[in-house]
Amino acid sequence: MWQHEKAAMLLVSIPDDAPAVLAASAAFETLRASAEFAYHDTLPGDEDTLIARIGAAAAVLNIRSSTRFTDRVFAGCPGLRLLSIWGTGTDHVDLAAAARHHVAVANTPGVSAPSIAEHALALAFAVARRIPEMDAATRAGGWPRGRFIQLAGRTCGIIGYGAIGSAFAGLARGIGMRVLVWTPHPERHPGVAFVPLDRLYAEADIVSLHLRVSPETRHFLDAAALARLKPTAILINTARGTLIDEDALTNALRAGRLAGAGLDVFTTEPLPARAAILEAPNVVVSPHCAGITPEALAAGLAMAVENIRAFFDGRPEHLVEA
Repeated sequence: MWQHEKAAMLLVSIPDDAPAVLAASAAFETLRASAEFAYHDTLPGDEDTLIARIGAAAAVLNIRSSTRFTDRVFAGCPGLRLLSIWGTGTDHVDLAAAARHHVAVANTPGVSAPSIAEHALALAFAVARRIPEMDAATRAGGWPRGRFIQLAGRTCGIIGYGAIGSAFAGLARGIGMRVLVWTPHPERHPGVAFVPLDRLYAEADIVSLHLRVSPETRHFLDAAALARLKPTAILINTARGTLIDEDALTNALRAGRLAGAGLDVFTTEPLPARAAILEAPNVVVSPHCAGITPEALAAGLAMAVENIRAFFDGRPEHLVEA
């Protein structure tokens, strides 16, 4: 059993397992056997409900990035000591507020990297080969020919070189692409040759985003940056929707200033049925699912639960800095 303060059993809140992924996992059974918990399979919807669901819990296991942990939420949960996130993104957490309220934040780095890298490559192929369009035309009785892009021999530009970016670089090289990489933190990767962003924009046929969201990276690809890409380039985003100015991307695609885009993430999620980006030419979309394979799901949930145990055992792991 996991203990917390005077040998009391640890109380864990799961406020947002919706749609449910944790409940059917082996990680849930580990949690059930080791701690008391309050489980909810609907989204809290507002701060008051989230505060009520957390209650006196010492730890929260956060499933959905749509649940926002603000200063008010942390202030309303004085017993909270750890927020354990399933996933790597922390853009839904006020990290400075967490630090002020002495709440540690842990995530699950790297576990979804192979899955997300594969999905980024799948989107690149789908756009370059126009697979959804060819599928629809063939089903309708057509037999379309010739409008494809071969990726072997082309240049792949990767923006961000964490676990996912580096995994995608390996896949791109594996299919015969020349790889150029830019990162905001080259000092973290000694021995890796990076290129200036201007060169990547000018030479890349595929541009794939693998950055974290921060005030500095919001709309990292705005209208001006998109204008610097080759008109034959394909843009791939499996990171976060707000890294791209979605309106500017829609305009660039409609005007023929980009060849296409493969998107797993969007400014507004779920993506509205009448979203303008859906009307742009040669766009392939998926519902923010790049990291949700059975293998990645199981590994990520297990790590999120293990992060709770490790923290209260006095050996915290995978803590995120404010």
